[in-house]
Amino acid sequence: MGFDPATLVYDDRGLLPCIAQAEGTGEVLMLAWMNAEAVARTLAMGRVTYWSRSRQDFWIKGETSGHVQELVELRLDCDRDCLLAVVRQAGPACHTNRRSCFYTAVREGREIELLAPVSP
Repeated sequence: MGFDPATLVYDDRGLLPCIAQAEGTGEVLMLAWMNAEAVARTLAMGRVTYWSRSRQDFWIKGETSGHVQELVELRLDCDRDCLLAVVRQAGPACHTNRRSCFYTAVREGREIELLAPVSP
């Protein structure tokens, strides 16, 4: 019996969040959205494919930047409404050229930048 992306629980827009996590380190790299077709494409190609809510189109992570996410494993949460993509990340995951999108912390009521952009 194979996996069917239609068995996942999507929101009213047909989307569910997908967290990208670095293989080996467990570092959380980013969060983006997938629909059933993006899930199917990701599993078929082994390259993580998301749904862009702003462009209303698919985007394969790294297709233009070269910062590819190679899928190692796709995991479902207990409610089947969120995914965890364990990935091999080439270069920065964030569009700001940082390793992770989660580069700002709130400490003692102030925002602190944890990661600087990667040098080109």
